[in-house]
Amino acid sequence: MTMTFGDGQETDKNIAIWKIKKLIKALEAARGNGTSMISLIIPPRDQISRVTKMLGDEFGTASNIKSRVNRQSVLGAITSAQQRLKLYNRVPGNGLVLYTGTIMTEDGKEKKVTIDFEPFKPINASLYLCDNKFHTEALNELLESDDKFGFIVMDGNGTLFGTLSGNTREVLHKFSVDLPKKHGRGGQSALRFARLRMEKRHNYVRKTAELATQFFINPQTSQPNVSGLILAGSADFKTELSQSDMFDPRLQAKILNVVDVSYGGESGFNQAIELSAEILANVKFIQEKKLIGKYFEEISQDTGKYVFGVDDTLKALEMGAVETLIVWENLDITRFELKNSSTGEVIIKHLNKEQEADQDNFRDTETGADLEVQEQMPLLEWFANEYKKFGCSLEFVTNKSQEGSQFCRGFGGIGGILRYQLDMRSFDEFSDDGGVYEDSD
Repeated sequence: MTMTFGDGQETDKNIAIWKIKKLIKALEAARGNGTSMISLIIPPRDQISRVTKMLGDEFGTASNIKSRVNRQSVLGAITSAQQRLKLYNRVPGNGLVLYTGTIMTEDGKEKKVTIDFEPFKPINASLYLCDNKFHTEALNELLESDDKFGFIVMDGNGTLFGTLSGNTREVLHKFSVDLPKKHGRGGQSALRFARLRMEKRHNYVRKTAELATQFFINPQTSQPNVSGLILAGSADFKTELSQSDMFDPRLQAKILNVVDVSYGGESGFNQAIELSAEILANVKFIQEKKLIGKYFEEISQDTGKYVFGVDDTLKALEMGAVETLIVWENLDITRFELKNSSTGEVIIKHLNKEQEADQDNFRDTETGADLEVQEQMPLLEWFANEYKKFGCSLEFVTNKSQEGSQFCRGFGGIGGILRYQLDMRSFDEFSDDGGVYEDSD
């Protein structure tokens, strides 16, 4: 199977991340017989010809394996990898990941699998391994957040502007300042000296605020170009800046933390990164809390602009009423397309594991006719493929935060924030003419 994650515009990044997570889970669970499972990762700008030659050499080496069964399965896996590489005339822009081999299924049978895809962002690893399992460590690195954070390190000697993305830090700009100390050297009144001193401090804060707008706001979109801001410093300048009217309100909203550091400049930048490590790791967490918080707010204010549960959410989706679809990333519900064997009518059912085991769900309640499974797929996957058709955005949430856990337990892990008010109770009855919803009030 070939997966397409590469076209960033096409696939929403969240969905690409969810697909990779799901793939990693499946690959990690797969086990083979002998060392017949090949993990191959080709970084961008590498040559397909080099990899093909290397596989050819490996084929020659593998021909000497003594065990016949093992030899055949390894040679088979190398051949599959060679065949799949022939489909590419060059390495895609973000690199290429290929897994191929014979795995043991749950019922003890052998099954050949070949998975190849271009990741959704560049993969800077080169790997070729033949083992009894697939190696996914490099894929896990793709999941690490590449959010960009802005840092302003400000003390009495000057200010540094920097960014941090993943583990790459960059100093954008620094300038020094010469501020008068608290005590004058005589020759002017204390009042005048204090006034001049305050004026210089004020100008310093203003200059920093103006530069912050220049560095951290994208002029095209006039939105911040960082996911969050950290203000650091050794004096109270940082606090003064965060509360100042001169500091851009768009950036004010992005302040994640204000930290005390012992130094200014680059040493202060490094210290600020260390002190904020925990907060930066929790940014995804914070975004999730905000999203579910907004959902709970709609419920507590009883605005009618919310929906939960599989059936209601799907009805609202079909009406185009859902603005944000919120789904737990491990939702274990399967979507079945079932055909009534006597009438030929196709119906859709969404069943969890327990309901799947109950054969009554695969029979027509009125006639007792069998319902044949035409197609089945995880509901999550169906959402990932179809959500754009409904004009909504799709957000995957975890159950790691308190809000997330409440959403998964209390609301079944699926719900949505609606564009307009909808009373779902009025759509509970179907009319007979082809499933148009009818008011029951």
